[in-house]
Amino acid sequence: MNDLKEFLVPFAGLKLGKHQFDYQLDNTFFKHFDYDEFNDASIKVDIVLEKKSTMLELDFKHKGTVNVPCDVSGEEFDLPIKGKFKLLVKFGDVFNDENEELLILPHGEFQFSVAQYVYETIVLSVPLRRVHPGIKDGSLKEVIEKLESLAPKEGKTEEQKDDIDPRWENLKKLLTDK
Repeated sequence: MNDLKEFLVPFAGLKLGKHQFDYQLDNTFFKHFDYDEFNDASIKVDIVLEKKSTMLELDFKHKGTVNVPCDVSGEEFDLPIKGKFKLLVKFGDVFNDENEELLILPHGEFQFSVAQYVYETIVLSVPLRRVHPGIKDGSLKEVIEKLESLAPKEGKTEEQKDDIDPRWENLKKLLTDK
């Protein structure tokens, strides 16, 4: 994690008010977290830190693209992502990060890392089902035709109905003999 020093926010020397932190991320950032779902990534992260007398407010915003495989066709494509996240940092006796929107730092701390929050915000902004835009608009005709040819057929044929084991037929009668 020593490579993530740029994500340490030294808030102790900052004046009261708003401060801007910008990061341009690629796939090497995600390798620090052993996350290999993205083939490639290009994401711009903007963090606005508002320092107040008793607490810090951080607004995270990110926008960019990640190259991922399609869940339907397996084709790789660039998926646009964006998201926001708000974090409050207060000061107390002990470190506490149990609440996802509130971080409590011990008195006397002068910096903290935003890397984990950036990572989680980006990963959670990726949809669970990733579908290539060519599947949605029909431009990947070859893939769509192949998927349709491999799709299971609707309804049973007469041969399949006749091939039922007679023991199952007797069991079905038990359900209706009530």
